[in-house]
Amino acid sequence: MPEDRAAQNSINMPDYLIRHATFRQFQVFEAIVRQGSFTRAAEELFLTQPTVSMQVKKLSDVMGLPLFEHLGRKVRPTDAGRELHQACRDIFETLTNLEMKIADLKGLKRGRLRLGVVTTAKYVAPEMLGEFSQLHPGIDVSLKVTNRDRILDRIQANEDDLYIMGEVPDKEFEVVAQAFAPNPLVVMAPKSHPLVGASRISLERIAEEPLILREPGSGIRDATLRLFSARGLKPKVRMELGSNEAIKHAIVGGLGISVLSLHTLTLEGADGPVAILDVESFPIPRKWYLVYPKGKEVSIVAKAFLEYALEREPFIREKLEAMWPRLHEQDREQASG
Repeated sequence: MPEDRAAQNSINMPDYLIRHATFRQFQVFEAIVRQGSFTRAAEELFLTQPTVSMQVKKLSDVMGLPLFEHLGRKVRPTDAGRELHQACRDIFETLTNLEMKIADLKGLKRGRLRLGVVTTAKYVAPEMLGEFSQLHPGIDVSLKVTNRDRILDRIQANEDDLYIMGEVPDKEFEVVAQAFAPNPLVVMAPKSHPLVGASRISLERIAEEPLILREPGSGIRDATLRLFSARGLKPKVRMELGSNEAIKHAIVGGLGISVLSLHTLTLEGADGPVAILDVESFPIPRKWYLVYPKGKEVSIVAKAFLEYALEREPFIREKLEAMWPRLHEQDREQASG
């Protein structure tokens, strides 16, 4: 009878993989899939490329099928590789959550927090992450800053614990989104621009100015063009640039005006070389959102960061209003109008 019970308990154990595969091989394989390159995976894991190649060969032999196909210098998983990759992600996420739950039961504050943020959020996320790390020094944190399209890819692949975005993904992405701070969009111009200091500039007047936009796929770009379109206006787009810093340099260089998040002036403040114009319908009221896939088991550390972010809202708002006092006044005007 005890032998029967023991046999039943071992039915679901993957004996072959346990004996022939290792977690290190799974880690190497997952990094290659995510990075799309043996070289970049080796750099991330501080291994030599021959070591990475050897680990993948051993794992491929264990699985009995090729795990990658080569496309020029890039690699992508085969059908077997895709199945294994999903299993690796599930295993790693389960172990991460277990590690944090055990640490919590011990009364410790240990664990990891992986945060993916859209490019503009780099002006708010690092400071928050730094403060959170000081409160919880035992937690390892990582931050991935990239464009909105890449963040959407990371959400689909469940690569991070939480994401900071300026616009909630559309309905094809089933996510939970929690607003935690204001993210107003304002019109910026060089300090020497003739409209600096003018009040209640019409949107029609702004449409006459050469406009510098973010690249396609940017949430700021989409919000800006929606506002002009709603008024039946077509702005004079002069150029498109892929970063906020490049746009600010272009503004200072006299190449045009732009619409950017007020957060992009966090370091230099409103007294820097870029001025904020007082334009009707601005600021465009947007928020920062903490996002994660619906149904995802949120880790203990991620929950702690969510709570911390919500508590920071008054401080972030106060900082923005100190940088541009007109923000509070225009918020009231928009709320009453």
